[in-house]
Amino acid sequence: MPRKRFTSEQIISKLREAEIALAKGKAVPLVCKQIGVTEQTYYRWRKEYGGLKVDQAKKLRELEKENARLKKLVAEQALDNDILREAASGNF
Repeated sequence: MPRKRFTSEQIISKLREAEIALAKGKAVPLVCKQIGVTEQTYYRWRKEYGGLKVDQAKKLRELEKENARLKKLVAEQALDNDILREAASGNF
């Protein structure tokens, strides 16, 4: 069975559905089946997206992309520094 990928907005809407069903007294396994995810996925989503609104989720995704880009730049810079340090010491 192929893996489904949900956007942040879809995840937040599914969590809201789950909250409503849980408030009505349904059990967590039944709610997970209703929204179409496993219990593990539900708890992972709740941990990550529990109190977020849609606009906050979009901002979180943008910040994660920016963080990944900056980490890549730092790694490249560190590699360049190591290469220059080795070339300056004459051990090539």
